[in-house]
Amino acid sequence: MNVKKQILKKIIELIILLVVLSFLTFMLMYLAPGDPVEKKLSAQGTAISQEVLEAERERLGLNRPVLVRYAEWFAGVLHGDFGVSMTDEMPVGPRLAAGLSNTMVLALSSLIVALIVSIPLGILSAVKQNSILDHIVKLLSFIGNALPNFLISVLMMYLFCIVFRVFPVVANNSFNGLFLPAISLAIPMAGRFTRQIRAEIISQLDSDYVTGLRTRGVKEKDVLLRNVFHNASPHIFTIIALQIGTLMGGSVIIENIFRWPGIGRLVMEAINGRDYTTISGFVLIMGTIYVVINFLSDLLQQSMDPRSIS
Repeated sequence: MNVKKQILKKIIELIILLVVLSFLTFMLMYLAPGDPVEKKLSAQGTAISQEVLEAERERLGLNRPVLVRYAEWFAGVLHGDFGVSMTDEMPVGPRLAAGLSNTMVLALSSLIVALIVSIPLGILSAVKQNSILDHIVKLLSFIGNALPNFLISVLMMYLFCIVFRVFPVVANNSFNGLFLPAISLAIPMAGRFTRQIRAEIISQLDSDYVTGLRTRGVKEKDVLLRNVFHNASPHIFTIIALQIGTLMGGSVIIENIFRWPGIGRLVMEAINGRDYTTISGFVLIMGTIYVVINFLSDLLQQSMDPRSIS
């Protein structure tokens, strides 16, 4: 298949996927229990009666058919308008953009830390396979991968915020506020990356071409860096790319524990307030990020390995 046609087909598939995702999310929220108007009036301390509820629903357009509401919302999204929040009637778009930028800072910081730790450890563990060092690295990576983010967050907060008082309890946009949330996200990711990189490097080292290079007297360092790591790179980059999408959505717990002003914390508040507009915007943005990263990952893998192009 022609490369341009393949890319065009993939883009069309991604657009259809995002439309279906947004539609299903909108429908599921409509069927979910809870009334956003009741939540809003309760938070404002307004006396709630059936007449007041009906009047507010009518004003917000919640009495209209759900398909009509979805069509109007999606048409607005196509023009860059994500609607207004049902809790305070402020524009959703700027709020999501601000939260997303903070979440990206947190996610990329933790990803950089994880890569700095996992790439050398994974390679070293593979090269020193079955040695004491390899067993230590495997044990540490297993522990790091097994520990849940919330437990790491609580332990680090207790040690560095309460016992030693090095970092603030409530995170802010400074380096001090970013450090603990980033490390809490990076530890399980580094454990996972280390194991995956080790497995891929070992797979390459067991290949026939490595035996041939060694037989011809090529230095071990050149074999490892110029051939083994180069051939393993597409798989490693795919792992990293997929983790970015997961990381963007998986930082919700960390952001709420440390009160980091990201999109995860914003959507949790929206869920508690049944703010359907904000939740719909969040799902669409995160879905877009995830499918775009997958798409770019496929293109990157194909560019690094032309044999994968059909």
